[in-house]
Amino acid sequence: MHSPSVDSAPRPPAQRTALRTGLVLGLCSVLLLALVTAEWRLLISADGDISRTAHRWAVADPGLTQACRVLTDWVWDPLTMRLLGAAVAGWLVWRHAAWWTAGWLVVTSAVGTLLQQALKAGAGRARPVWPDPLDSAHYAAYPSGHALTATVVSGLLLWLLHRHGVAPAVWRMALAVAVVSVVGVGLTRIWLGVHWPTDVLGGWLLGATLVALAIAAQLRWRP
Repeated sequence: MHSPSVDSAPRPPAQRTALRTGLVLGLCSVLLLALVTAEWRLLISADGDISRTAHRWAVADPGLTQACRVLTDWVWDPLTMRLLGAAVAGWLVWRHAAWWTAGWLVVTSAVGTLLQQALKAGAGRARPVWPDPLDSAHYAAYPSGHALTATVVSGLLLWLLHRHGVAPAVWRMALAVAVVSVVGVGLTRIWLGVHWPTDVLGGWLLGATLVALAIAAQLRWRP
C-alpha cells in the first residue's frame, strides 16, 4: 500500500478551523464593503453620528488628542508595524535559518498592503471633513490601513509565539500588547477624525481574514 499524497490527505483540525475562520471573516468583509460602496443609509447615518460625537470630544480634550496623534503617527503607524514584522523576519533567518517562515511573514504583510491600496482605489470613499481638523491623512478612507496593518502584523507575530511555545506570562503580555495596539489604533483614527468607524471595522476584518488564511497556509505547508 502507498501512503496518500499530501493533497489527498485530510486536513488537520487546526488547519480546517483556520480556513473556515478565514472564509467567514472574508464573507463579512465582502458584505461590509458592499454596504459601504452602496452607501446603505443606516450605515452611513451611524458612521456620521459616531464620528461627529468623537470629533466633538476630541476638540474638547486637546491633551488626549495629542496623545492619540503620537500613538497613531509613530507607535502604531503602518510603517512602524511593517518594520517590526521585517525585524522579526530578519531575526528568524539570522538565528534559526527559518527562510520559509520569514518569507511567509513578509509576503503576508505585503499582500495586506497591496489589498488595502487596491480596495482604497476601488471603493474611493471620501474621508470625513471637518471645519477644524485635528489631523490629516492621504488616499481614500476605506479600509483603514492603520487598522489592517496592525491586525496583520500583530496576528502573525502572536501566531509565531504560539507555535514557538513561549512561557504563559510572555504569551499573556504579548496578547495584551497586541489587543491594545489593534483596538487602540482603530480608535485613534476615529478620534482624530480621519476615518469613519466602518473604515476601521473593515480594516480589522480584512486583517483578521489575512491572518487566518496565512495560518491555514502555514499549517498546510509547515505542519
